[in-house]
Amino acid sequence: MLSELPEKDKYRALYSSVRGDVLSGKLAAGTKLPSKRALASALGVSVVTVQTAYEQLLAEGYIVSRERSGYYVCEVAQVYVPERTVKYEPEPARQKYALDFVRGSAPAEIFPFSVWAKLTRKVLSDCAEHLLERVPCDGDFELKRAISDYLYRARAIDADPRRIVIGAGAEYLYGIIAELADRSLIAVENPGYNVISQSYKRGGATCVYIPVTGAGIDCAAVEKSGARAVHVSPSHQFPTGAVMPVSERARLIAYAKANDAYIIEDDYDSEFRLSGKPLESAYSLCPDRVIYMNTFSKSLAPSMRMGYMVLPEKLYRKYVGIFSETACVVPLFEQKTLALMLDGGYFERHLARLKNYYRGVRASLFSKLAEEKNCEVCDTGSGLHIIVRCHGMSDDRIRAAAELKGANVRCLSDYLLAPADGFSGAAVLNYSSYKPNV
Repeated sequence: MLSELPEKDKYRALYSSVRGDVLSGKLAAGTKLPSKRALASALGVSVVTVQTAYEQLLAEGYIVSRERSGYYVCEVAQVYVPERTVKYEPEPARQKYALDFVRGSAPAEIFPFSVWAKLTRKVLSDCAEHLLERVPCDGDFELKRAISDYLYRARAIDADPRRIVIGAGAEYLYGIIAELADRSLIAVENPGYNVISQSYKRGGATCVYIPVTGAGIDCAAVEKSGARAVHVSPSHQFPTGAVMPVSERARLIAYAKANDAYIIEDDYDSEFRLSGKPLESAYSLCPDRVIYMNTFSKSLAPSMRMGYMVLPEKLYRKYVGIFSETACVVPLFEQKTLALMLDGGYFERHLARLKNYYRGVRASLFSKLAEEKNCEVCDTGSGLHIIVRCHGMSDDRIRAAAELKGANVRCLSDYLLAPADGFSGAAVLNYSSYKPNV
């Protein structure tokens, strides 16, 4: 019964019923509808409910009001109005593993929920109406300035906050870079994270896959490629873990200068150098030819979808020329909250706790791996993944052995974007979700 529905749903049900009868032809054009009081009495609802439904039908052109006469059905082409058949199926559960070394994220118990809650309340109190304003295409200046200050403290990067662009995660920023590079040829590391090349391709660019050596991307192969942009992770390459020495970085920069090209420095896990000082960034060597980029996915949470890049002056002007009429895709509320977190030192204190936690995780994992025969850990003390070489084992045997122990593992060869030799017999372990003593 209509009268048994919640108040807010009664007029919707009445509106839908009359609309359906009009569209199906059950109510012919010119038919006079009952008066509001008569229909309300017959259905056991208030006059206001009927009036609201009639007003909606009137606004959409299904009925017309004639003064001192009532409401009449309009001439509307008959269409088939099927009953709703959509059935909501529960989302399939993602397969869970006792040990997942592929999909990793920071432990929930270390996330600073209380700090984040306090800062969100402060943003709501202090910013109020400002939160409803349109956000500039490159992001809120307060966050850009806070990131600039943080980069100087943490990475000795002197970045002009005006040339920082905020975006919804790395993949979004890759698409922008593809456009800034005129959708031309972009060199990417092989093996590497396949989302990088996929994002560039979706942005209209073409990718060339450059082999990775023990010293990072093969600069000689880059020089032969003629690429207009080169995507590298010089401080800790994924997945090999290679670190690019300064001589190779200088060679790459020389190529960029000579060919009007740009280096995209993906510093995706620089916060997690767990032994020694952070390595010098390529951006610091040549700000005019390097795009520096990073996200907060590993340090805070992947779900936040918050990243940034520092553009050379020439590319920043180009970016503004293309995107000035668009708004930043990251909500201002989250930008303001993160700015407070960076300015107040909360972020760095959180990182300190996180790094200390991961040192314990690494120690526990290394102890477990030491018990395995024919296993050699290859580690540079950076990032949240390691390479484990399994002597005498094929990739298939490595995966099968891991599956027997309830572990989700990928091999180094799984990250090849183009065929290459020398990458078999090794597992890539992302230990960010590893629980010691489990």
